[in-house]
Amino acid sequence: MNPTTRTGRVTHGATRSRSYRGETGPTTRSTAGGRRRRLRVSSIAALAGAGLVLAGCAAPELDGEVHLDYWLWDANQLPAYQQCVQAFEDANPDINVRVSQYGWDDYWQKVTAGFVAGAGPDVLTGHLTRYPEYVTREVLLDLNELEATSQIEPDEFQEGLSELWVGPDGGWYGIPKDFDTIALFYNQALLADAGLEPEDLEGLDWNPDDGGTFEEILARLSVDANGVRGDEDGFDPGNVVTYGIASNGSGGFDGQTQWSWLAGATGWEYTNAQVWGDEYNYDDPRFLDSIEWLFSLVDKGFMPPFEIGGTDPNPVQQFASGQAAISANGSWMIRSFAALDGVEMGIAPVPSGPVGHPVSMYNGLADNINAQTEHPEEAARLVAYLGSDECQITVGEQAVIFPARPAGTEAAVEEFAAEGIDVTPFTDLVDNNYTVLFPVTDHGAAITSLVTPVMDSIYLGTRDVQAMAELNDQINNMFE
Repeated sequence: MNPTTRTGRVTHGATRSRSYRGETGPTTRSTAGGRRRRLRVSSIAALAGAGLVLAGCAAPELDGEVHLDYWLWDANQLPAYQQCVQAFEDANPDINVRVSQYGWDDYWQKVTAGFVAGAGPDVLTGHLTRYPEYVTREVLLDLNELEATSQIEPDEFQEGLSELWVGPDGGWYGIPKDFDTIALFYNQALLADAGLEPEDLEGLDWNPDDGGTFEEILARLSVDANGVRGDEDGFDPGNVVTYGIASNGSGGFDGQTQWSWLAGATGWEYTNAQVWGDEYNYDDPRFLDSIEWLFSLVDKGFMPPFEIGGTDPNPVQQFASGQAAISANGSWMIRSFAALDGVEMGIAPVPSGPVGHPVSMYNGLADNINAQTEHPEEAARLVAYLGSDECQITVGEQAVIFPARPAGTEAAVEEFAAEGIDVTPFTDLVDNNYTVLFPVTDHGAAITSLVTPVMDSIYLGTRDVQAMAELNDQINNMFE
């Protein structure tokens, strides 16, 4: 396969979060031959944004071959999936796959346009923030009903990942690709300057009352313009040059890197069910106390104020410049932190909370099949291969993310270790089942639009945490 003819232009430095940026790949493809089945427009028209250009995205048909389009957004994973697609094509000479990579924002615009126009990719990389809406609008195929994917057992993947992609109707809509958890990236030089050793970051505890030993570490690592540390007399919280912890923003409705690992460590859960809950718990005192403690770090001078981070903060930049000594961040960011010039990075576990152990959000991507594809069985063969040990080991050996299959995870762990990077603070959370699942529910877009400005205002200090408790009823009314 010549990847230059099948891929979008590669973007660099992309992250998993909603802040993906990058150039786009191909924007228009021939729809000759009518290769797409159209769903009723009424079932998907709501997916179209105002002013969205509906561009055809189908690959041209050539005699003797089935052609599939596979889309993804992470440029860092593109080379590994090109290898997987090449291996798949070698084993399936009747199928030709074109891989296209787009930046995060362009990706979702084009996916939406494709659904509405009946010309999207056959196989797409799915994210849990979008998947519930796609399932309820019936634009994804149930993988249990396709021969190649029906043979796959959910327990072949890391525990809990498959359940995230089971719809309320019992259908299975995504073959897990990878998983991510949260840990603490730290600047070893700034740690040493504070008189601390990496061992001092092991076994930290946290609580929302006084912050535990975790807050003590953040205080020690914070330094004002006069060289006074946050645990010393005379520290000026309004004139800080190095903050103990970087800003990731307010966290919106899920707070994956911001506060999920704090609130989760109190025993709090997002909703009343593991997946597809119909009642949010933003009025739970444990949640409210957790975010109140987090944003209290601003007044204490241990975390940058909203005015510095803004709505789209860059924790890697804060870390690289020495503005922050620690960044709580996801495993998909390992490469970004490890690649920083002049910064020796270490990784430590998030602190244990009142439940007695650390907790992390457990999230993951999956491959979905477009319900409009005219080649569902061939698409299922591709998805089954992408979720196989063979492909996931290939992906793991690239050491960018943690593949969803244990064999792929182990391949990634071994490659990171060979490069001198200990990633066990991320993987131990999964091995020990110290996780809380990403909130998969209906009304995700509406909930996000309600919660984000309220959380931003709490971070700004213009509203009290009780604003989230008041908002909770409005959110839960959506499910009635």
